[in-house]
Amino acid sequence: MNHGTPLSPRPLHHLSDVRHRVMTARQLREHGVPGALVTERCRPGGPWQQLLPGVFLLRTGPATSEERLHAALMYTLPRAQSLPAQPGPGTATAAARRAAADSYGEAMITGMAALALHRFTSVPPLLSLDRLDVLVPRTRRLRSTGFVRLVRAHALPHPQQLTGIPVAPVARAVADAVAELTETSTVRRVLTEAVRGGHCEAQAVVRELSRARLLGRPHVVDAVDTLLAESRAVAEGRLYDLVSTYRLPMPLWNVHLRLPGGPSLGGVDAFWPEHSVALEIDSRTPRQDDETLWSEQYRKREHLERLGITVVHLTPKKLRDTPEQQAAVVRTALMASADRDPAAYLVVLPR
Repeated sequence: MNHGTPLSPRPLHHLSDVRHRVMTARQLREHGVPGALVTERCRPGGPWQQLLPGVFLLRTGPATSEERLHAALMYTLPRAQSLPAQPGPGTATAAARRAAADSYGEAMITGMAALALHRFTSVPPLLSLDRLDVLVPRTRRLRSTGFVRLVRAHALPHPQQLTGIPVAPVARAVADAVAELTETSTVRRVLTEAVRGGHCEAQAVVRELSRARLLGRPHVVDAVDTLLAESRAVAEGRLYDLVSTYRLPMPLWNVHLRLPGGPSLGGVDAFWPEHSVALEIDSRTPRQDDETLWSEQYRKREHLERLGITVVHLTPKKLRDTPEQQAAVVRTALMASADRDPAAYLVVLPR
């Protein structure tokens, strides 16, 4: 058998281009290529090369980004599992691409490589990354090797499918990337792009950082402070847009409320005095003492409502995802004021 001999009578047209070029030892055996021939072809000067243990590139030259991604995921496959048949490039559909990504089992790309696939500009391009992080179940008996670093987890998130690759959601990928970063400026750029770029909410990022026990690192804490300020500004901007876009009455923005001659009742993000309606953006994060903060917010809301003030709570996620629905919530509260008893007189001060 020479280098031009077909792999086997079993056809390969069902494989996509990259999966025709990157194959596991098991797949090669299934196509009639014995281990001895694989070893021969991977010798110096041979037409193939071994990218990772049990994973081979069936050509010479440096591997492309796509080939490295598929090879990293193939490395995590149980030795008894091989990839199912795939449609050719001309017949691939969205469903077929999803099936291809699902064939990698529970493994998914995470960390900097995942952020690059999510089109982050604050991370290096895929080809310049020395390592690819792959998220796998904690029970998998594998070791990091070559350009693959394994990240283990008790519970894995549901992956997103990007270009036929299972990729960790942004918040999880950010946390896995931050775990390997040591500079505040780099961490800050990544966190800020996650929020400013509309990839996810700050609360989701902080929740993942907390889960990974990264909030005790000083350079991460500094970056998170910037992130929360950024998130707050983005949410307030969305609230301003919501009032303008859906033609709600213009409120008083960012004010403190107090009884005449009495103590402060707390600050609110928007207040409609003629309707006795106050609005707060609920931006609590796991970094804060949720129970204590919730108790404070509950007491403030209870006090205001005893005084006849309706308090509306909106989250940054709802402001982003369902602005029309949130506008309807606010409009309903404003319209309902006509059926309520007059509220107590309050002093309104700038916050």
